Amino acid sequence: MIKLISSGLAVFAGVVSLPVGGSHQPTMNAPAADYRQDPRFEALHRFFQKSDCPAARYAREFLEAADHYELDWRLLPSISYVESTGGKSARNNNLFGWDSGRARFPSAAEGIQIVGYRLAHSEIYKDKSLDELLALYNPDEAYGQKIKSVMRRIAPSQ
Repeated sequence: MIKLISSGLAVFAGVVSLPVGGSHQPTMNAPAADYRQDPRFEALHRFFQKSDCPAARYAREFLEAADHYELDWRLLPSISYVESTGGKSARNNNLFGWDSGRARFPSAAEGIQIVGYRLAHSEIYKDKSLDELLALYNPDEAYGQKIKSVMRRIAPSQ
C-alpha cells in the first residue's frame, strides 16, 4: 500500500511540474496588431540587432505577449538577453532559461507566449512587484539588477 501511494505521488508530482505544453496553455487568438509603427518595436529590434541577437526577429511576439498579459514590454526581452544573449545560446527554443534551461518549446514564438502567460498568471509570479518576480525567477541577488539594467538599455522606464 505504501509503495502504491508513493508511486502515485511521484507520478502526480511529475505531471504537476511539467514545464510546458498541454491544453491548459492559452493561445492568443485575437487579430495580430501591426507593431511596425510602434516605437517599442523599433527599440526592441534595434537593441537586439546591435548585438546580432536572433531574438530581433521576435520583437513583435515580445510586444504581443507583453500587451496580452499586461507585462512591462521590456521584461521578456530582458530576461531572454540575460539568459541566452537574446537567443544566441538558446536550446530547444528556450530563450528564457525556463526550468533551468530544460524546457522545450515548439517554437521561440510559442516560448515567448508561454513564459509571458506563466509570469502573468502563475500563482508563483502573478501580482508580484518586478523585484519580487525577478527574485522568484532567479534568486541570485545580482539577477534582478541585471534584468533591470537591460530593461533600461532597451528604453528608459515610462
